[in-house]
Amino acid sequence: MTNSQAGSQFLNREVGQLEFNRRVLAQAEDKSTPLLERLKFLCILSSNLDEFFEVRVAGLKEQIKLDTPGFGPDGMLPRQVFKVVSERTHALVARQYQLLNQEILPGLVDEGIRFLRRMAWNDIQREWIKAYFFRELMPVLTPIGLDISHPFPRVLNKSLNFAVELEGKDAFGRSSGTAIVQAPRVLPRVILLPPEISSSEYNFVFLSSILHAHVGELFSGMSVVGCYQFRATRNSDLFVDEEEVKNLRIALQGELPQRHLGNAVRLEVADNCPPHMSDFLLDQLGLSRDDFYQVEGPVNLVRLMQVPDRIDSPGLKYPPFIPGLPVTLQKKKALDIFQMIRRNDILLHHPFQSFQPVIHFLQQAAADPDVVSIKQTVYRTGTDSLVMAALIAAASSSKEVTVVVELLARFDEEANINWASRLEEVGAHVVYGVVGHKTHAKMAMVVRREEGKLRRYVHLGTGNYHASTARLYTDFGLFTCNEDVCADVNEVFMQLTGLGKAGKLKYLWQSPFSFHSQMLEAIDNEARNAKAGKSARIIAKMNALLEPEIIKALYAASGAGVKIDLIVRGVCALRPGIRGLSENIRVRSIIGRFLEHTRIFYFRRGGTQAVYLSSADWMDRNFFRRIEICFPVLEARLKKRVLTEGLNVYIKDNRQAWEMDGQGNYHLKTGRRGKRLCAQEALLTQLAAAKED
Repeated sequence: MTNSQAGSQFLNREVGQLEFNRRVLAQAEDKSTPLLERLKFLCILSSNLDEFFEVRVAGLKEQIKLDTPGFGPDGMLPRQVFKVVSERTHALVARQYQLLNQEILPGLVDEGIRFLRRMAWNDIQREWIKAYFFRELMPVLTPIGLDISHPFPRVLNKSLNFAVELEGKDAFGRSSGTAIVQAPRVLPRVILLPPEISSSEYNFVFLSSILHAHVGELFSGMSVVGCYQFRATRNSDLFVDEEEVKNLRIALQGELPQRHLGNAVRLEVADNCPPHMSDFLLDQLGLSRDDFYQVEGPVNLVRLMQVPDRIDSPGLKYPPFIPGLPVTLQKKKALDIFQMIRRNDILLHHPFQSFQPVIHFLQQAAADPDVVSIKQTVYRTGTDSLVMAALIAAASSSKEVTVVVELLARFDEEANINWASRLEEVGAHVVYGVVGHKTHAKMAMVVRREEGKLRRYVHLGTGNYHASTARLYTDFGLFTCNEDVCADVNEVFMQLTGLGKAGKLKYLWQSPFSFHSQMLEAIDNEARNAKAGKSARIIAKMNALLEPEIIKALYAASGAGVKIDLIVRGVCALRPGIRGLSENIRVRSIIGRFLEHTRIFYFRRGGTQAVYLSSADWMDRNFFRRIEICFPVLEARLKKRVLTEGLNVYIKDNRQAWEMDGQGNYHLKTGRRGKRLCAQEALLTQLAAAKED
C-alpha cells in the first residue's frame, strides 16, 4: 500500500486534536452557555493547547530535528503535519482572543464584573494597587538584567514573564538595556479589589497590569522604555529509562524538576510587544515565527479559571446539582455496602450519580474488622484524597493493603510519589506496576472473611479514583462480587505485583495480552453475522480512536453491512461515510458541560447483546503499552442502563452533538424538527437527586 493510499484511510492525529479544541471553543461561542461558563471554556481551551504543545507539538519538533524517516498512518511527514498544525492553531487562538475581547469581557461588564486596565484606575484604586505592589509583589520579585555575567535566564515552562527595555546606567555602570522579570507562581494572576474602592461588586485587576504599572520600582535610577509580558511553553515529556534505573521513584524525583526546563516549543507575547523584542525572545528560545503567538490580552488565560469560583452569581453559571444514588443505595443512611453488593451488582453513572459510594466502599473496608485485605490501582487521585486516606487508614489498622501506583501518570507524577511515600510509611505494599507499561486500569478489590470463608468484592471503573473529577467527567463504575469476575481481577493484580505467565481470564479482556485480539474478534464476529443475514450492530463510545487494525476491522464490518455508531469525544483517525469504505459508519462527538470520559463497547452478538466498559481508548498505547481492562456488564437490568444512559441518549442528542464527515470536519447537529435533546441535561434530570439551593 502506498503512503497516499494509507493516508486516504486515516486522518491525522494532531489535526484531529485541534478539531476537538475547535469544538471546545464552540462552547464558549454558544450564547446559550452561561457567561462565566463561556469564560471557563476559553480557559479549558488554553489548558488543552498547553498540553498539546508540551507533548504533541514537542514530539513533532523532535521528529523534525532528528529527521525521522517515514510517514505517519495518515501519509503525512512530520514537517507537513507541523505546518498544518501551526496554521490551524494560530487561527484558533486568534478566534479565542477575539471572542474574549468582543463578547465575553463586554458581557461581564454588563453584569458588573470588570477587569480594570491601568488607564481605568481612579486615584484611590491606584494608591491601593501601589501599596499592594510594595506589600505583596516587590519582596518576591527578582529582576535579571541581561549582560555578559547574566545571560538570558531559562524561564520556567508556562510561567508569566516580562521583558523590560531600559535606558540609563545602573549602580555598577551597566547599561545592557534589557531585563527579565518572572512573576512567581505563588502569586494570583487576578486580584479582586476591595468593595470600598470598587465601582461595582467585582472589580478585578490583572497581576500583569500591577507589575507593568510599577516595574520601574525594580530598576532604581533607570527609565523603563517598554514592558512586555511573555510566556514560553516547553517540552514536558519526562525521559526515564525504566530498564536502566534501579528505583523508578528516585529517578522520577530527580527528573521532575527538569520538566519546567525542556526545550521551548512555543512563545506567546502580548499585543504591545514590538517586532525587535519578539525577535530577540524567539532567538533566545531557539524558536521561529511559526512558533510565535501574539495575543490581544493576557498570555496566561488558564489562570482566569479561578475567577468564576470567586463570583456569587448563579445566573451566570450552570445550575448546581446534587448527584443521585441508585435506588438500592437509597434505602439506609448507614448502609452496609457489602450486603448491597451481595444482593445485586451496582452500577454508578458519574457525575449524575454520586462518587460517594466508592469512597464509602473503601472507608467501610478500612474500618471493618472482617476485611483482611485491600488492593487498588491508582493513576490519578489528586493531592487531597479521601480514597487515599481510606487506604492509609486500612494499612494503619494492620490490614494487608497493596496499592499499584502509576508513577508515570503524566502531570500527576509528583502527587503519586507523595502518596506512595505516605502509604509505605504506614506499612502498605506499594508497587509501581510493570516496566514499559503504564498501569491505567481502574480497579479495587476488597477481601472479607464471611462465615468462615473469604469473599472478594471489586469495584471496576472507566475513570480515575478522583472525587473532584468525578463531578466533572462522565464515567461508569461497577461493584460486583461475581466470583469469576473477582478471580479475573485477582489474576491481574497478581501479574502487577508478582512474576509469572499471564493466566487465562474468563470475563476480562486485558491489555497488553488479550484486549486487542478480542476486540478485533468481536468486530469480526459482527461482520460474519451480517454476512450470514443475522442481526449485527456495533456502538462504541470512547475518547480517541487511532489504532489502525481496529479501524481496518471497522471498515471491513461496514463493508459487510454492519451498522456502526461511534461516539468519539476527541481525535478520530477513521473516515466515516466514505462510499466503498465506511458508508455504514457514523461518527459523532459530544461536547458539553461535562467531559465525556466513558468507554463503552456494545456488540449485538446475534441478539445476546454484549456490553463492555473499559478504562481504555482504541489507541496503540492502550492496547499494547498499558495495563488496561475491559469488563462486561453481566446483569440484564444494568446492561439496559448502560445502553440507555451511556449510548442511546447520546446517539439521539441533537443539541451538543457534532457529526464528522469523511474529511475530518465536524458539523453541529441541531434539532430543527421535533424535540431538541441534550444528553447530559437529560441524564441530570433523570439521575441527579435534586438541584442545590
